[in-house]
Amino acid sequence: MSSNSEELHKIDYLLVIAIAALAIIGLMMIYSATFALGYQLFQQPAYYFIRQLLWMGIGTLAMIAFTQIEYHTWQRYSVPIMAGTLVLLLAVLFVGDERFGGQRWLFKGSIQPSELSKLAIVIYIAAWLSSKGEKIKQLSYGLVPFAILLGLITGLIVLQQDLSTAMLVGATAMAMFFIAGGNLLQIMVSGLLGGATLYFLITRSAYRLARIASFLDPLSSDPLGDGYQIRQILIALGSGGITGLGLGASRQKFGYIPASHTDGIFAILGEELGLIGCLVVIALFAFLAYRGFRIALAAPDAFGTILASGITCGLIFQAIVNIGVVTASLPFTGVPLPLISFGGSSLVVSMASLGLLLAVSRRTMPASREEREEDREADNLRRRNRRTRVPRAGRRSKPKPALR
Repeated sequence: MSSNSEELHKIDYLLVIAIAALAIIGLMMIYSATFALGYQLFQQPAYYFIRQLLWMGIGTLAMIAFTQIEYHTWQRYSVPIMAGTLVLLLAVLFVGDERFGGQRWLFKGSIQPSELSKLAIVIYIAAWLSSKGEKIKQLSYGLVPFAILLGLITGLIVLQQDLSTAMLVGATAMAMFFIAGGNLLQIMVSGLLGGATLYFLITRSAYRLARIASFLDPLSSDPLGDGYQIRQILIALGSGGITGLGLGASRQKFGYIPASHTDGIFAILGEELGLIGCLVVIALFAFLAYRGFRIALAAPDAFGTILASGITCGLIFQAIVNIGVVTASLPFTGVPLPLISFGGSSLVVSMASLGLLLAVSRRTMPASREEREEDREADNLRRRNRRTRVPRAGRRSKPKPALR
């Protein structure tokens, strides 16, 4: 048996099944939420469904391609990938299309660079952090250049009036920094500075302040103004009850919930499929998180671990924010639900990210009993010495050659 054949394992079919289930639910809900809108605007009830189906095909091809490509390839090209992303983020500020109060789209709304940046940033930061090793704990080698890079990226996204995406990118990057072994005190200080920056951005924006006010007291806010959307969403969720009104039977999708097929699709799902449907979707995302972190722990090197963790954190954070907004647990913000909300850029990037996660899973190294014992001893020593949090970093970076 060759060493190459030992490197590759079977596709993580359980993860693929969870991805397929979420994608199918998404297509089903998009058709249900948009058939009236499609007929009203284009005289085609399936207009939005067909567009999402086409994007799903592109996303599936992207996922297959990313699964087949050896994931260290992205480590070698992380710098040009990041440079291209910065060019797109700059370009959208000058030639982007303005919609919904933000200048975030290129090519007549077909591509949203901030969505593409989510995966590019994860790849670059994983490559950068894995190259630092123990130096990441040093302020000059770790936090300072990391903060400058993150500030540049999130700043460009904030200039597009897309604070929610900037927050998601920042949270994912900080989670990766922690997993890579960043100094906990430095992370806490960075969190405080990030919180202060967020407070400044919110207090300098009237519509953001209005959203915070309606979140703090949704029932007392103007029912036809700032509190309208969250009220209608809560009505949809409450109407669904335990089992829902039935697929296609939502009443709130008929113009009551703005963007019911994008940011508010979880509310339509709750209205039609009830609490049971909502719990199924949440369980699928929880299972996706479990498989993602399991892949990260089994990755053969630090880059694989940080990369898999970053992809998993990014998707799960996004799902948490969307569901939190719809359930009035978080202030209202425009974040799509991965694999379910309507939107080409978000869907393709999500599926490509999951393909990259599957690529890491195909090259994981099953540990022997002796190696597991060494890992436990190293982990205990790491806890005592407060060393890197990446398991097996630098130890089993390459597969062992097969015995002949």
